[in-house]
Amino acid sequence: MSKQSSPRVAIDSEIAEVIPTVVVSKPPPPEAPENDSQESDNFIVRAIKKLISLFLDFLETIVVALSIFVVVYLFIFQPHEIKGSSMEPNFFNNEYILTDKISYRFGEPKRGDVIILKAPKNPDIDYIKRVIGLPNERLKVQNGFVYINGEQLLEPYISETTNLFPGSYMQEGVEITVPEGFYFVMGDNRQHSSDSREFGPISSDLIIGRAFLRYWPPKQFGPLEAVRYSL
Repeated sequence: MSKQSSPRVAIDSEIAEVIPTVVVSKPPPPEAPENDSQESDNFIVRAIKKLISLFLDFLETIVVALSIFVVVYLFIFQPHEIKGSSMEPNFFNNEYILTDKISYRFGEPKRGDVIILKAPKNPDIDYIKRVIGLPNERLKVQNGFVYINGEQLLEPYISETTNLFPGSYMQEGVEITVPEGFYFVMGDNRQHSSDSREFGPISSDLIIGRAFLRYWPPKQFGPLEAVRYSL
């Protein structure tokens, strides 16, 4: 009896294929949405930083402005309010003027200048007066008129004659010489002014500056006109 052979399958090596290995990667997990509370916290932080930055900018502006104001106030210009009637009819109570504090650092006061000075008897009080006598000039008051070096001083800005007070520094008809570095000052209201007629010439150290602008009331706004004399 013939022996049966097992069925065989012939495989051609040339057409044999290797089954490729396919690697399939897992898809990335979906991004988790930001937490609402975290977004709110970030917004608050940004807002706070913005406010701090704005505040620092504002503070810097204020500091710069104050610094400029202090420099101007101390060394250049200073506002003054007029109190009293000693400079009528040219300056009245409650008017405001600007004082130039730098001009006299480079020059000397001139006759007719309206100046602000510290009161000789009380430096805490400021006076407003007009320069009448200059250093080394001879000055006297006689019969209601002022004489400089023997020549009568014409003063169109006053409405009354110049009087003297008993017991004051100036005496009727007595000529005095203004010392070097001193000035003889008077108020325009000669009947109601405490000035050099009473306390004598004032040192230049007491002079704060020259009044040059009236800014209140608005209808009087403008620079102060210089006075010209015939001397």
